[in-house]
Amino acid sequence: MTASDTHCAINAVFRIEQAKLIAGLTRMVRDVGLAEELAQDALVVALERWPQSGIPDNPGAWLMAAAKHRAIDRIRRNKMLDRKHREIGREMEIEQELSMPDLDAAMDNEVGDDLLRLMFTACHPVLSTEARLALTLRLLGGLTTEEIGRAFLAPEATIAQRIVRAKRTLAEKKIPFEAPRGPELAERLASVLEVIYLVFNEGYSATAGTDWMRPQLCEEALRLGRILAELAPEEPEVHGLVSLMEIQFSRFRARTDANGNPILLMDQNRALWDRLLIRRGLAALERADRAADSLQRTPGSYLLQAAIAACHAQARSVDETDWAQIVALYEVLVSVTPSPIIELNRAVAVAMAEGPAAGLALTDAIQDEPSLKNYHLLPSVRGDFLFRLGRYGEARAEFERAASLTKNAREQAVLTARAAACAAPS
Repeated sequence: MTASDTHCAINAVFRIEQAKLIAGLTRMVRDVGLAEELAQDALVVALERWPQSGIPDNPGAWLMAAAKHRAIDRIRRNKMLDRKHREIGREMEIEQELSMPDLDAAMDNEVGDDLLRLMFTACHPVLSTEARLALTLRLLGGLTTEEIGRAFLAPEATIAQRIVRAKRTLAEKKIPFEAPRGPELAERLASVLEVIYLVFNEGYSATAGTDWMRPQLCEEALRLGRILAELAPEEPEVHGLVSLMEIQFSRFRARTDANGNPILLMDQNRALWDRLLIRRGLAALERADRAADSLQRTPGSYLLQAAIAACHAQARSVDETDWAQIVALYEVLVSVTPSPIIELNRAVAVAMAEGPAAGLALTDAIQDEPSLKNYHLLPSVRGDFLFRLGRYGEARAEFERAASLTKNAREQAVLTARAAACAAPS
């Protein structure tokens, strides 16, 4: 193996182990920023030593031990007289952990709890949505600032600034490194799920740029969701979100043509849907249902959306889809999570079940919603209904408006083509 190959292997190992390292170190030093620095220091040591010694059998434990040594060195260098006894106590705790003969046990100690705490810390509501997204992808996803910037079409310097500010805010606000309990859990869990799903959605339907999908973001969101599902096995909404993402991502190969242009759900070749991901999604949906039943909870937003996705996944064609069931699920979803966007999705299902006139009536009722003023999918959906009703001039105007609102070049091209097709509706 060449030096370059070894470095690539080390970087791959570090990417796998990074989240666990940072989580364990944050528990020790109580500072997310410092924990990340210590993990990076351990990587530097590995890059210096492993090309000669070889990659150890348990690289995660080796990296954790190296990071702990660096933590002790940092504590010794930065001791202040007024904190001397507290620092010595912390140093003794770390040295005691290092003295454990079984480094595997040291690495695995509280790993699950630590990862859960890191998720809740990175997704803390005290941070802005943009900061939570960047920090989560950096600490838990292992993405570089360059990769995050490329995914969200933001300058690398902007992403780096968000991450630095986020870590500073967590330190200044003295946010505890813990998973909340009791009533606070639901609110904080909602924030974690929101961040994961935002990451997934940006990968599934990119809001801007020249690519319709960014699969790396979908994969990162799925990985985080699966980890969270194992760390919080009793939470139905966690399994609901995992189910939703598994089923939606199963359509990946069918969502674009050979040139990367979008193919809408109704026109997709379902033979290209990934049956393994669908089976995993349906299994996660069953876990969500069982968890909700055991807790005697009403199904939440993600569970209901997963149930809708399952209706699509289990149908062999558009015509065989149980649109009445989907409409019923949307009606429950609207009552659980009132939202104009959910109302728009319900209008699409109603149009499939009862005809485009019924769907158009529902979109007319939400046309003046302020939150939909610049939402390109509203005129896109209306344009489709109008086209199906033979009102081609009105449909063309709606498609043109939708094209002017979207920032995604692929989507804009499709909408422009649909507008042009209104002139020759054969």
